[in-house]
Amino acid sequence: MSFTRSVLSAAALTAAALGTTTALAAPASAAPNTTPQKVCGSAYKTVNSAAVGSLGTVYLTYNASNGKNCVVTIRNSPGAAVDMALWIEVPDTSERGEDYGRYTSYAGPAYVYGKGHCVDWGGGISNVHVQVYNSNCDARKEHRVTEVR
Repeated sequence: MSFTRSVLSAAALTAAALGTTTALAAPASAAPNTTPQKVCGSAYKTVNSAAVGSLGTVYLTYNASNGKNCVVTIRNSPGAAVDMALWIEVPDTSERGEDYGRYTSYAGPAYVYGKGHCVDWGGGISNVHVQVYNSNCDARKEHRVTEVR
């Protein structure tokens, strides 16, 4: 009987020690916990991106099978909810998608049909915003604007 108590006591001490070690362990690295393909869909391939300062990236993706673009803003370090945004527009058709809110990891997705068209798109995290105009056009030169508000 004392053998059983000793084994149970040892197991309890081991579990307590492991629990304490786990509780005191350093947090996992703060890396993005998603990808544009996880947010937009696996058929969407990244065709362009723009850094949102050092806070994250806005990704423009395209699905060749349905002709749709998708945009998503992903933080570099997920954490407490902050203001995040994204938008995408096809100037030729005025089709537009957007998402604004307070998020912990990413904003989006937003989709537009863009096959054969230039697209304008952008996004923001906290007070840093980036906008890309004339994107993915053959003849036009892309124009990028980054603002800190």
